[in-house]
Amino acid sequence: MQIIEVTGYAVRSAVITLRRRGTPLEFVVFPMLHVASPTFYSQVRRRLRTCDLIVLEGIRGKSAAVSTLTLAYRFAPRRRRNGLAEQRDDALLPESVPVIHPDVTAAEAIADLKELPRWTYVLLLVAAPVMGLVFALRGPRAFLDEDLAVDDLPATARAEMLADSDVEHAMTDRRDRRLLDALGAILDARADEPIRVAVVYGAGHVPAIVAGLMDRHDYRPREAEWLTVYVPD
Repeated sequence: MQIIEVTGYAVRSAVITLRRRGTPLEFVVFPMLHVASPTFYSQVRRRLRTCDLIVLEGIRGKSAAVSTLTLAYRFAPRRRRNGLAEQRDDALLPESVPVIHPDVTAAEAIADLKELPRWTYVLLLVAAPVMGLVFALRGPRAFLDEDLAVDDLPATARAEMLADSDVEHAMTDRRDRRLLDALGAILDARADEPIRVAVVYGAGHVPAIVAGLMDRHDYRPREAEWLTVYVPD
């Protein structure tokens, strides 16, 4: 199952609906990119209006280190000619739908990264602004990198390497567990209700979300709808 598709024509994200036989509650997973065309965020917002609850990614609290790490995707939208926008809650979330935030705190996120060798942690802090500058200079062409593609199973040797890296585990493992625990709690409380629960998380988290819902609760992907993230000129 492909989650983010990258071709010479466009970058697309697959909105995945998961269902379980005999249970009316549906999970709708929105694989997000933190920088995309404004149209992509408009498409997501329209679909979120049809949901009854939104489970939203977002590290809680403030940290200078977290702010440094997110520079990689905050630089690009500042060049208007790129035609890109940064993901913002006020432009994405419909006011009528309740939102919960099960993500980790900034202190927890940094504590996980500090479990890495010190040189790795320092390199992450140094590299993030540089990557952001390169992204800003390259503009939308950065979206045509095949390694942006995300599948439920790694498709390339580089993707496999990244998926197995200590850095990747430090950045996602606790957050994925926290999210799946929250989804399980929602299911326990509201399984008999015919509601749609939107899961709005970065695309890199989606393989773990889909696998976790399958393994823990026997939910299966039943529908997918492609949304266009970016179309090159």
